[in-house]
Formats: sequence, structure tokens, C-alpha cells
Amino acid sequence: MKVVLVSPYDLGRQPFAVAHLAAHFHDHGIDAVCVDLAQQRLTPEHLVGAQFVGVHLGMHTATRLALTVAPRIRKEAPDAHLCAYGLYAPMNEAHLLAAGFDSAVGGEYEEAVLALALGQSVPETNGVARVAYKRPRRDGLPALEKYARLEMPDDTERVVGFAQASRGCKHTCRHCPIVPVYGGVFRVSSLNVVLDDIEQQVAAGAEHISFGDPDFLNGPRHALRIAEALHERWPQLTWDCVIKVEHLLAHREHLPALRDTGLLFVLTAVESVEDDILAIFDKGHTSADFRRVVGLMREVGIGLSPTFVPFSPWTTLSGYLRLLTTLVELDLHGAVSPVQLVIRLLIPEGSWLMKLDDVRARVGDFDGGLLGYPWKHEDPRVDALQKQVCDAVGDGAGFSTVWQMAHAAVGRVAPPLTAAIYEVPSMSEPWYCCAEPTESQLVRL
Repeated sequence: MKVVLVSPYDLGRQPFAVAHLAAHFHDHGIDAVCVDLAQQRLTPEHLVGAQFVGVHLGMHTATRLALTVAPRIRKEAPDAHLCAYGLYAPMNEAHLLAAGFDSAVGGEYEEAVLALALGQSVPETNGVARVAYKRPRRDGLPALEKYARLEMPDDTERVVGFAQASRGCKHTCRHCPIVPVYGGVFRVSSLNVVLDDIEQQVAAGAEHISFGDPDFLNGPRHALRIAEALHERWPQLTWDCVIKVEHLLAHREHLPALRDTGLLFVLTAVESVEDDILAIFDKGHTSADFRRVVGLMREVGIGLSPTFVPFSPWTTLSGYLRLLTTLVELDLHGAVSPVQLVIRLLIPEGSWLMKLDDVRARVGDFDGGLLGYPWKHEDPRVDALQKQVCDAVGDGAGFSTVWQMAHAAVGRVAPPLTAAIYEVPSMSEPWYCCAEPTESQLVRL
């Protein structure tokens, strides 16, 4: 049978979820056709004769793009079973089915997707039952050099590979899309499977590995074993990962060892510097904790790349300016991608934020086009500033422009900015899972 696996968008990375599912199909004698819409056009040749088409929805942007491309898939492969799989599939199931998909599978999806493709009964699980992790089959995807690269402070670049040591998360931050699916559960991959995947990417030219775990220190011992084995086998290889502020503080004793294995920098979801907003999100850290982590990481010698959701129903003009001022005070304004200064809170179906009376009172009815609950700020000046900043960043503006806009919004003249000293490596495609798809992404499809 002909199986086609499609990735609409995966943050500029070679899509792990397509390659991993392709390995499961290969073990059943099926060599799936893999298509990455971020790098390739979906052609009739890809789809002709297809009996099963799986579309990976690992983030909001991918889901929006999948709804755009679904009619074309239906037209070119009218007899195929069209399956949406991945984190965002179950929470948007009703809208996906209405758009022409036949099924939506989330969590640990591999066995369920295989069963659907092979016409077998789908295993009855809670979506996070254990599955066998395998070495992904990446040979059917564009070369690593085609994807986003790591940009170093000295203006050199490195080819980036992508690996996963675990899925799901122990924590239940209310705004996080992982929580409605995994509910505090996380699953680890075996050491050998992770190393086998890294090995094939190093052979393909990878000079740096980006770990996509929702939190690399959900299982500290597992993480340390992987880091040490990686460094022993490829001492020249550098890597990055995502770790919560809370975990950076709780497991600070492990940071020197991680640094010594090649950890260049850590992405951490700070989200806000306002303690009341952090409490609403149930982030597990405070603004003071964030400041402590900045000092800790500089002391240890690991780069810190914080991410934010700066615009929410609880953002104020003074609070937004306070965020920018904090970044300047901490010399982080050169380490934060401008896109992090424009992101507006998305509240998807199933979000645990909807358990709060205050949130339900602020949002409108679910919007199938937005794939979220729409909200308008009670102070229209905040929404106006967000749009102004978003337009400017979309046109290539940097921190200094945003700094001036934020001051103007509160009727002040922006003081001069000192040059940023603290810089960290960053990806050449600074896009994030909770951001809206850009017009260029839609046009490319």
C-alpha cells in the first residue's frame, strides 16, 4: 500500500515525527513517502494512488497550515484515509473532521496510526500508553543542511540535527498544549535509540543537536546518561535543550556536568516577569526565580535563551515596559529573539486555562478559524501595541524599535540603550510553536 506522511511545519527542523512514524511503517514492510511542506511542494505525484495520508500536527502553526492543505490532499487522493496525528490533533478533532480528515490521533500515536493505515482495530489507550521508540528513517526527507542553522555569536554557523529523549511532561502549566494530552505524564526513549538517531545525523553533517524534549530534566538521571554518552562518542558535538526555570534551580548541581558534555545554551519558558500572570499560568516559578537563574547560568557558563508570552489578557502597558526593562537590566536584550516580544496568548481547545472562571469570562466562543478561544484586551491600547510591535518585527525590526514603541505607548521618551554584551547562539529561523503562521508560510503552500 502507498502511505504518505506530511509535515506542514516543524520550526525549521527536519521533522522527527514524520521520520519516526516512517520507521514504524518500514518495520511493517511499507516505505512511506515523506513530504516536508516547509521545504517541498506537495505534488500530485506524491499523492497519486495513496491509500493513507498522515499529517503531523505538532504545533498550532502546523495545524493551521494542515487545514489549508487538506482540500488539496482530498482532491489528489480521494480514496485515502486522511489522518491527523500529533499533539494538536486530539484537541482540534472536531474541526479537523469537519475539514475532511477521517481521524485524529494524539499522544503516543504510532500504534494507533499504524492500525488505522492497516485497517486493524485501533488500540484502546488513553493516548499516552507506551510505544516502542525506533531509530527514525530520515533518508526520505531533505538534507539537514536545508534546514535552520545555529548562528554563533562569532557569526559562524553550524548544521543542526534534532533529537528527542522524551515526550510529554511531568508538569501541568495551564497554558501549555502538552497538558491536555499528556496530563502530567512523560515517556522516555532508550539511550541506544537516541544515540542511533544522533549517529545518523552526525553522518549526515550535523555539528549541533537540538533536543526537542518539552523539558530535558523531567528525568535528570536519564538526561545525564544521554549527555555523557553523546559527549563520549562525539566530543566535538554541541547541543541545546529546553529546561524549566524551576528545574534549573532544583537540579543546579547537574549543570556543570551538562556544560562539560557540550551543552551550549538552554531555552527556558519564562513567559512573564509578572508574578500574578505566572500564578495564572501555574508556571512553578517567580520573577525572582528567573533573575536567580540568569545569574546561575552565567556563573556556570551555559547560555540562557528565555522565551515569553508577553501579551495576554492580564498584560498592562506598564507591565510590557517592565518586561523590556528587565531584559535590559539583565543584559538579555541581545539574547531574546524579537519574535518573543510579540507573541499573543493562544488558548486552544482543551487548555487548562479554561478551568479558571476569570479566563472563561474574558474569552469568546471557540473560533474554528483561529483554532482557539478569541479574546480582546480590556484596554484597547494593549492590543494596538501588540499589533504595532508585531508588524514592526515582521518587517525586521529589533529590540531597540520595540523599546521605543513601548515607551511611546506610556507617553515616555525611551532612554538610550547600551550595547548588549551577553549573547547566546540562536537558530536562523526564530519561530515558536504558539505563534501564528506567517503570510509567507501560507503562500508557500
